[in-house]
Formats: sequence, structure tokens, C-alpha cells
Amino acid sequence: MSARRSIADLSADLADRAESFCRQYFPEGRKQGNYWQVGDTSGAKGQSLAIRLQAQGGRKAGSWQDFATGEYGDLIDLLQERLGSVTLKETLREARSFLGEAPCPAESRSTRKAERPEAASSKRIARARKLFAAGKPILGTLAATYLQGRGITRLGPALRYHPRVFLRQGEDDSDPPQRVPALLAKITDIRGQITGCARFYLDPSTGGLAEIESPKRILGQLHGHAIRFWSGTGRTDLIVAEGLENTLSVGTALPEFDLASCLTATHLGLFIPPPGITRIWIARDNDEAGCNASRRLRNQLESLEIACGDLVLAMGDFNDDLRAFGRDALRWSLLGAMKVQGLEIEDD
Repeated sequence: MSARRSIADLSADLADRAESFCRQYFPEGRKQGNYWQVGDTSGAKGQSLAIRLQAQGGRKAGSWQDFATGEYGDLIDLLQERLGSVTLKETLREARSFLGEAPCPAESRSTRKAERPEAASSKRIARARKLFAAGKPILGTLAATYLQGRGITRLGPALRYHPRVFLRQGEDDSDPPQRVPALLAKITDIRGQITGCARFYLDPSTGGLAEIESPKRILGQLHGHAIRFWSGTGRTDLIVAEGLENTLSVGTALPEFDLASCLTATHLGLFIPPPGITRIWIARDNDEAGCNASRRLRNQLESLEIACGDLVLAMGDFNDDLRAFGRDALRWSLLGAMKVQGLEIEDD
């Protein structure tokens, strides 16, 4: 069989052997009906990532989605994430080896052991660091245009811009990956070490998010970590929020506060507070997921003897509030909520 078959052909052949693929590369997962469930693309235990084993309801076998991060794709994408492959060529070579089309140059598949989740995770983190390092400051770029178009003026070194980031548009997309512009945001742990990079794919023609399925995606590790913005004021309280735009909207109104964006409601509930913090303000979305995440984070903070307060919104999210009412009105609303909950603060 020709080694020059298309990526779509290789993906389809992997999908025909989806269950064998999962047992080979994700042995920590388990079969649940028509899906193989595992923790994440590194192969850790859990149920956040689901891989469809057989075609169903118009959806292709081999398609997958990580419901914790929003990542999705076909088995070529998943294999690249699992291996931490630097190049697509390496991934395709591994795929051919699995399908029995060509020997793996390093060692045969029959003797090769699946890479440990910790090693795969380390490779993903390394790729995230490399991607963020390749970005440039966002001022004057499409990324700044996107944020400023939403009324956001609170930026920082946690944000960068890259004009050509790899993108697969959807799980049924058989074309090779494109390169499109993206806003990059570094995810760090409590020591300040980069553990991941969030990508916000942008549309140059509109200045907004690209009109694709899941334009916001995460590379690396987010569990317990966050995108952080420091005010330089030395405060011991911290505002923790879900999405990046919501976080920066609150930060635009309250520039004197430090911020942490957890990106999703799930990860808001898993946030690990940094040392020295005595109070955390939770700026959650006003929905069931936000309520559950806030409750989980509150329970954790109580066990750590860290005070906790809520910041409430008037509309769908804090960016809606910022654009509808303006910076000053949002500021007074947030400060008012803080004062009711015991914060003493002087404001002009």
C-alpha cells in the first residue's frame, strides 16, 4: 500500500480500528457503550475525553472530544497529542506502523510500550511553552483588536499573538491543518511555571473569533492552574474567574486587583490558590455550571481558611456588563458587592 495515501485515508483506516487503537494507546481508559473514555489526551485515568468507536447518527467513528478543554478531532489529531509529536510526519509514520503498513524505525509496535501519561503530558507542556515563546507582544496586533473590540483594556505579559498557528477546523475535516492567527495566553502554576497555552483563533476579516467549531482550545495542562494577571499592588486578595474575556472585563473595571482566569467552569472549581492569598473573589458565570464550580472552590477555600466572596453580574457574563454599562458602572457595581461582603477600600 502506498505510503503517500492522504491523511484522510489514514484517519479512516484508524477509525475502522478505533477500539484497537484505544486499547493500544489509551490502556488506562475503558469502554462505555459506543465510546472509549479516558481522562485526557495524555492517557491519564478519567472520563473527560470520549472517543466514538463506531459511526452513529451521522458522526464518524474515531471522532473524539475532550469535554474539559474543548479539544476535539480525529484519530490522527489524537495520536499526535498522545505521542507529543513535534511534526505531523512523525504522527503519520506511527499511524502507518499501527496499521501494519510500514515498520516503525525505532522499534516494532509489538515490542513498544505505550508512553506513560506523565511523559506525554510533559511533551504537551513543552509544546505549549514553545508555542507561547514563538508569540509576540499583542499591542498593535489582531489579538489586541479582538480584546479592545470587546471593551477590554486590561492586558499583560500573559498574552501574546502569533499570526500562523496550526488549526484543524473540525473532526470531519479531511484537509491538512491550516495556519491562522491566534491570541495566545500562558497558563501557569502557583510557582509561575508555564503548564499550558490557550489558543483563541481569530478571523482577520472581522477582528473577532474565527467562525469555526471550538475557536478556543488548550494545549498542555490546565488542572488547578490559570492565566494570571498581576496588578503590582501587593494585594493579598485575588479575583478568580472563568473565561479569559470575563476575567479581563472585571480587570478592566478593577485594575488594582490581581486576576486568575481558569478558562472553564470545571477548572474554576479545581483552582489552586497561590501562597499568601487571604481572600478570593469568585467571578463566575450565572449558570448551573458556574454555581457548581463556585461551590466546589468555596469548599476548598474553607478548608484552607481562605476567605471567599462572590462577584455577581447583571447580564449573561461580565463582558456583556462591561459593554452594556461601561467601565465605571461595572466598577461601582463590583466594588459595591465587595464592600457589602466586608472589603474596606477607598475609591475615588
